[in-house]
Amino acid sequence: MIGRLNHVAIAVRDLAAASAVYRDTLGAKLSEPLPQPEHGVTVVFVELPNSKIELMEPLGEGSPIESFVERNPGGGIHHVCYEVDDIIAARDRLKGQGARVLGTGEPRIGAHGKPVLFLHPKDFLGTLVELEQV
Repeated sequence: MIGRLNHVAIAVRDLAAASAVYRDTLGAKLSEPLPQPEHGVTVVFVELPNSKIELMEPLGEGSPIESFVERNPGGGIHHVCYEVDDIIAARDRLKGQGARVLGTGEPRIGAHGKPVLFLHPKDFLGTLVELEQV
């Protein structure tokens, strides 16, 4: 059902500083910062030959990653994102197997302009999982 790894997301307090680590220390190519007010984050994508790293900074009041960043002030892995061909079919199959879909259960448009949804970390070995339709 799942396809390739789309990205690993790292939540950070300071997006500019985190970007500098990847750009200046590791020599990575980065996207421009992309505010995602509907998700409460600003993101930068680190482009890799086989995947991406998503650096996320809280955006606005009540950002869903604010408490994560407070608990992990130095930053930390927040979620992994896998690609799926049909997000509705994947959601329905997972729900049928007892997995919990976060939020309303309806996909929202993510940073790549494609439908995404999140799965409860307690159902996936303590890891928040994002599914993105390709």
